[in-house]
Formats: sequence, structure tokens, C-alpha cells
Amino acid sequence: MSYDISNIDPDWAWSPYIPNDRQPWTRSLAAHLYRRAGFGVNSNQLDDAVKQQPGDLVKKMINAGQETDDFRREINELVETVLASNDAKNLSAWWLYRLLDTPDQLQEKMTLFWHGHFATGAEKVREPRLMYRQNQFLREHALGRFPDLVQGISRDPAMLIYLDSVTNRKSHPNENYAREVMELFCLGEGNYTEKDVQEVARCFTGWEIRREKFRFNQFQHDTGEKTILGETGPFGGEKAVNIILKQKAAPRFIVRKMIRYFMFDEPKPSDALVDPLAEKFFNEDYDIARLVERILTSQLFFSEYCIGRKVRSPIEFAVGLLRGLESKANVYRLRQELAQLGQELFYPPNVKGWDGGRAWINSSTLLGRANLVRGLIEQAKSRFTPDKLAELADSHHADSPEKIVDWLVDVLFSVPLPAEVRLQLVDLANRGGSRGRNIAEVIHAMSILPEFQIG
Repeated sequence: MSYDISNIDPDWAWSPYIPNDRQPWTRSLAAHLYRRAGFGVNSNQLDDAVKQQPGDLVKKMINAGQETDDFRREINELVETVLASNDAKNLSAWWLYRLLDTPDQLQEKMTLFWHGHFATGAEKVREPRLMYRQNQFLREHALGRFPDLVQGISRDPAMLIYLDSVTNRKSHPNENYAREVMELFCLGEGNYTEKDVQEVARCFTGWEIRREKFRFNQFQHDTGEKTILGETGPFGGEKAVNIILKQKAAPRFIVRKMIRYFMFDEPKPSDALVDPLAEKFFNEDYDIARLVERILTSQLFFSEYCIGRKVRSPIEFAVGLLRGLESKANVYRLRQELAQLGQELFYPPNVKGWDGGRAWINSSTLLGRANLVRGLIEQAKSRFTPDKLAELADSHHADSPEKIVDWLVDVLFSVPLPAEVRLQLVDLANRGGSRGRNIAEVIHAMSILPEFQIG
């Protein structure tokens, strides 16, 4: 079910949320922020979050440098081992490890956004190190300036291979990247012509790879005049990108995608709702961090129009569950299970990335999600085993069936459970036998609930 947002006042929507008696800052709202700005939250983080102002908390999330030197050292050593295997599927497992452990969840959430936006598939690139370098580039610029992202991705060797730009010669311009940089990366359908595609393709002629790095081959570049979106000149690729980003459709396109990513899957927001953010985004030189901060601190973000209005992706489902329960998993096995659910990192289905929203859910994927949770519980070396779950419950003073259910709902659900469902879960937690096994069964039962699929 989607809410009617056609009559929302944009001034109200984008004004900052300031807690008051009518809308106090609660654990539920803090958990909502953590799930959307990251992947999950545990009880200790919620204890800390409710002591802070939401605006201050968002600023901390946005500010760089939350990763420790020890974490960076560990993750860099691990990736070198993974790259030595020359298998991008192991690289996918490496990123899952990072998602589970990173102290900088927003940076990773934005890296995942740009990975889906500038979708590039390892099955065609075939060079894991190039995919890793692209991933690092997206991470470094995840909250920077959008023009830097577009200019950089246009030169990125993995992208050049994926969209056939390495074969872009002045005698035979390849239109693949020219089309996608307008349709999928910057403007959206209907905001350019086929002639624009042909002319932009000429701008990128001579862009190639040498020794796994970008190289401009001046002898294969078309130096003639081109006309792009109403401007004429002997443009190269950089100028073509600048012209594209001058179009009013560009900030609208990115803002609309950001709203869907952070706020609600549907309905599509109107231009009237999008335009105030798009205008600021454009006037502030496409500053991504400031756009994200406005979204995550807005009245609309903390309203009924947004809470519980997104379907969890497989990664949000699995990583959110594990982070909420302070647990780990075999990331190589987890990669395989997430691939079966339709989301394998470094392997988007096509250049459009993942569709998201309701496309994540069908009878097969619901069963797969339940089986994934069952597998996590039964992994002998997992911190997700019954004994560990019992210890975790004790550490959070969840010492009765009612408190166990309330604790799990607190960290795992974005919406309240119906009273009768809660009673059934309390009954399940109160069965005879191992307390830890009862908790595991409650978690498994929760994982198949409709409320658990939304975040």
C-alpha cells in the first residue's frame, strides 16, 4: 500500500524534523534512521541514539573518518587475498564482510546506491581488480560531488569495458555509453534525442584502456563540431558531461532516485515535491552530502509517508538482521544465498541495476529469505547459534518471553506487529526446552512475516 503524496506541502516536507511533544524523538524513529541511512541497528546503538538530537546524529553519519585505522588495515589485507584468487565472486563476499563490520554505514549505503546507479557487471568485465578499483572510486566519492562521479566513471576502465567504450573510434562511434550516461546516469528517458546520443558518442571517441588504466587516444578522437542538447562546438567527453549536467532534468533525476532509495518505493514523487531539493542540489554544485542530509533530517523522512514504506532488498534483509543481532556469518555462503534471492554484489542484472521495491518479493524469494535465516541459525561457527542468542538476550535484559519479543521487534522491525501476532511469538518464546532454541525459532518465525520484509 502506498500513501497519497500528491497534496504534500513541499515546504513542510523538506523542513527539518525537530522533536516536540507531539512528535518526540523515540527509539523507533532512531531505528528508522539507522536502517535507511545504513543497514541495521542494535540495542546499544539505539540507547546512544535517543540521547542525541536527530540532526546531530545525521551529521555524524555524514562526516567522513568513522573507519578506524585497524579496520582499514584489516579490510585492505583481506581484499588483496581475495584479488589473488582472481574471482569476483570472492570480491562480493569481501564487500559483504565490509557491510557487516563497517562503522561507517552511510558511506557503504551510498556506495551501494552508486553501484546500482552506475551498474557494472563482473561477468563481462572479468577483471576483479578493475571492479575493486571502481568500487573504491564510488566509495571515495559517495558523498562528494555528482559531477566528479560522472566524470570519473566515464574514464573508469571497468565501465569502459562494460559499455563497450574501448571500441569507440571516430570511424565507428559506439553509442552505448553515450546513451546510458544520459538515460540511466544523468537525465532519464525523454530528456534527450537520438541525435544527442550520436553526437555524445562522437565526443567519447578515442577513450580507451592501456595497461588497465584510462588512456586518451587523440588519433581516434573525432575533433569535429558536435551539437549536444542545443550547444555546438568541438566537444570532447568532459565537455559533453558538463553540458548534460547543465540540464534541469539532471538534478531532478538524481533527487528522485535518492528519494526512492532513502524514503519510499512508491508512488513516484511529483516535480513539485522534487524541485525544491533539485534546485538546491544544482545551486550547491551537486553536493551529495548536503542533499542526503536534507533528506535524512526532513519532516517527510520521519513521517508516516516514509516509515515502513520500502521493501528490504536481500542485502538489507540479511545484513540488517545480522547487525541488529550483533552477529556474523560465513560471507562466502551468504553471497551464494543472496545471489539466489536476486542480489549479488558486482553482478547487477543489467546496466539498469536492480529494480528494487516490490520486485524483490515473490513466493520463491520469501521462501528463500526464511531458508537463509534458518541456515544462519544452524551454522555451527556462527555467533547466531542458539547459545549465543541466549547470551545476547541476557546482555539486553530480555529475560522473559515478552521481553525477548519486544527486544527483537525493537531492533528488527520498522512497524509495530499486530497484537495477535505478538502473542503468538511470545507463546513461541515460552515453549519448553532450550531458551536459545526458542529465541532462534522466534527469529525464524519473524523472518516470514510481511512486516519483516519492509524497512
